[in-house]
Amino acid sequence: MRIVRALAGSAVAAIAACSMMTSADAAPPTVVPSPGYDARLQEQRAAQHAGSPDVTVAPVPHRHHLRAHRHHKPDRAAE
Repeated sequence: MRIVRALAGSAVAAIAACSMMTSADAAPPTVVPSPGYDARLQEQRAAQHAGSPDVTVAPVPHRHHLRAHRHHKPDRAAE
């Protein structure tokens, strides 16, 4: 009889564990697509591209300056 109770308890625990592992179907509002938001976003992007001219700027090459290594010489005034 003890074995039956232990097996029944294990089965209940296994079922409870499996039910807790299922994922929820809810999603935050930022993940769910919104047709109104998408339309406003597309309008905003179209307005940004229409207002800005297509001017490509050539990249400026970086100048690499050599560092002068300063060697500290003893001060002659201290002599």
